[in-house]
Amino acid sequence: MDHLKRKQQRKKHTSILSYWTVRYLLIIGTGLLLTALVTFWWIQQEAMSNRMQTTALLAQEIADRSVSADGSLNVTPALHQLIEDRKRFFKLTQEMCVIITGPQGELLFSQPEMTEKEMRYELNDSLDAARSPEFKAAGARIQGNGETLGQVMVLQSKRSLRYIPREEITFFSILIVFLIILSWLTIYLLSIKLAKPIQRVASAASQISGGKYNIILETEAKEREIHELLLSFQEMAGKLQQFEQSRAVMLAGVSHELKTPVTSIKGLVHAVREGIVEGEEAGEFLDIALLEAGRLQRMVADLLDYNALAAGIVAIRHDRLEAVPLLEEIVYQWKLTQDGEVCTPELQLPGQPLFLRGDPLRIQQILVNLLNNSVQAKQPGQMLQLDLRLEENPQGYAVITVTDNGTGIPEENRGRIFEAFFRSSGKQSTLRGLGLGLTFSRLLAEAMGGSLRLGDGPEQGCTFVITLPLWR
Repeated sequence: MDHLKRKQQRKKHTSILSYWTVRYLLIIGTGLLLTALVTFWWIQQEAMSNRMQTTALLAQEIADRSVSADGSLNVTPALHQLIEDRKRFFKLTQEMCVIITGPQGELLFSQPEMTEKEMRYELNDSLDAARSPEFKAAGARIQGNGETLGQVMVLQSKRSLRYIPREEITFFSILIVFLIILSWLTIYLLSIKLAKPIQRVASAASQISGGKYNIILETEAKEREIHELLLSFQEMAGKLQQFEQSRAVMLAGVSHELKTPVTSIKGLVHAVREGIVEGEEAGEFLDIALLEAGRLQRMVADLLDYNALAAGIVAIRHDRLEAVPLLEEIVYQWKLTQDGEVCTPELQLPGQPLFLRGDPLRIQQILVNLLNNSVQAKQPGQMLQLDLRLEENPQGYAVITVTDNGTGIPEENRGRIFEAFFRSSGKQSTLRGLGLGLTFSRLLAEAMGGSLRLGDGPEQGCTFVITLPLWR
């Protein structure tokens, strides 16, 4: 049922190729059509303006031809041929009317021929403009001997002035269609190029969701963003594979470490219950079972604390703490739990008060964990010496340094000691634990606004450096 629902949901989605090409075609088509309409209107307006200028020139030429050599008004029949020649030369339409009037406004010449009444109907009362709003007029005065002898009016319809030849309209339409097709083809090719790497990533993501992490993507691409996307996804897949392997190893390790004390406790209690051991030996078996139960309890507590802190659900206090008394009390309580092979840690504390901002319980957890690690790393047959120093650095932090003279940390393990569930080969064979102590301690330090790192210790032993913010 769920499979059918997912299948139906997929059908509702459109591929990136169809989505972008169809929408881009609509957008570019609409945009170009609007541009074409605006351009067509502008061409008509320009054509009208240019033709009116030509008409005005024609009116002026007719006015000049209507004056004889002696400066008198002379309207000859030859004007008919002149007008026809100019129509053909300037490509003017047949919807043109030429009117010549005398000094009193009387009709002297018209083409096409019309009566005085018809002239008054075509022109306004002043005889200087067209009466109908569908016509435009261009006029020129006939001048002779310094006086006005008459007037030439050339009328043309606005439709003819705005007229654009069919050939030009056809060419313009073909150009618009070509631009739409070219734009669509461009976005189509780009969508194909963009869709291919996205399809590869989607296919790889589907394989990862199915539990297959060994993904190999072709990360080479000319586009930087696509290259970075493919490369990042490839790296993510690799890290997921490492995480899955680490999780499997961690689960196996945790299962083994928890199973070992449980098996020991079960065997010891079973031996006592069945009477295999009696008396003092039975008491020793029960004591060992209690020790194993305590170790099991600590491992479970470490695991729970680590998970809680990693998930951010552990409350961390940020109190004002006086550093020197706090460290002295922590070291004193810890020393009470140790045997004679551990010397009392040497404290190097500042003479003036130093106030920290943090959680006293969490600081104690960090220090006790570091001190216990030093005990575990003690050289056989040698007294363990511990140094604990407190000082203030220029950055406004308190620096707590813990140094021991133990076996130290091998160079190949120094970069991994803060990894969860990591333990060196020596510890794996001698100690039982989950390898969460240092990881948990670092998370605690960072939760209080500080840090925990491995310092440059002496030739023998190791040094850990804790930084905690000062109270300001």
